[in-house]
Amino acid sequence: MAIQSKYSNAQVEAVIAEILAVLDKHQAPTDLSLMVLGNCVTDLLHRKVPEAAREQVAEQFAKVLTQSVKS
Repeated sequence: MAIQSKYSNAQVEAVIAEILAVLDKHQAPTDLSLMVLGNCVTDLLHRKVPEAAREQVAEQFAKVLTQSVKS
């Protein structure tokens, strides 16, 4: 069963487009882009997720990320 998001595809795609535009503006190579995005995720976890839930949220994020790149 597909996961239902509370955000529309248009909202998600708009944010993705803006983030990718910033990376393109800075001509960030793939490794730098991944490092920046990873640091953003870490910052969000520290600022927006209660300490008691951070590890679980990070593990779920990593699991979903891994699944998204499998063929």
